[in-house]
Parts: sequence; C-alpha cells; structure tokens
Amino acid sequence: QVQLVESGGGLVQPGESLRLSCAASVSLLNIYDMRWYRQAPGKQREWVASIITDYGRATYEDSVKDRFTISRDNAKNTVFLQMDSLKPEDTAVYYCFASGSRRYRGREYWGQGIEVTVSS
Repeated sequence: QVQLVESGGGLVQPGESLRLSCAASVSLLNIYDMRWYRQAPGKQREWVASIITDYGRATYEDSVKDRFTISRDNAKNTVFLQMDSLKPEDTAVYYCFASGSRRYRGREYWGQGIEVTVSS
C-alpha cells in the first residue's frame, strides 16, 4: 500500500504563490508517474499536471502551463507543485495521485486532498 500526504495549501491573494507537496510512503522508484488533480466547488475533478518520476518529464493542463511547475525530489520521495500567479479560478481542493510501478504495478493511489483558496 502506498500512502500519499499533501501539504502546503492555504489562503492566498490573487497573484501570489503557493507550493504544494505530496510525500509518498515508498520510494519513487516504485511509482511510475505522479499527478495533481483539483476539484473546484460544484465541478468535476480535473487533471492539472503530471510528472514521470524516472526521468522527470512533465506535462500540464493548458490553463496552468505557464504558471505551475511540477517537480520531484527522489531522495525525499516527494513531488511538488509550485503555483505562481494564482487566480481565483485556481481555488479548489488539490489531490495528489500516483500510479504504481514494480511491486505496485497496476495500482493507483490518491491523497486525501488539500484546500487552496485564492481570494482578495
């Protein structure tokens, strides 16, 4: 079983930054890719960004492409989402997701979610 724990959320004003962290309970060598999703009030959960843990290839949803950066620290088993130039429409609960590799191949894991509020 892989556990994912998010941290770093909170309330910020438009234009400010936040960095979310997602710490995995196992080495990232056991994870193929990690993703961030978000769910705004009254809306469906949507994909935000992904990173392949092995070689660090990142992809982004168009609305965040020039403002968010996903990265990983293999030594800390942690993935980050740096969010800059935040907008009110970025307000949502953000979820970390991992797809397993090696002994965890074929399995998927979710974090508990963390709230991000962008408001003046």
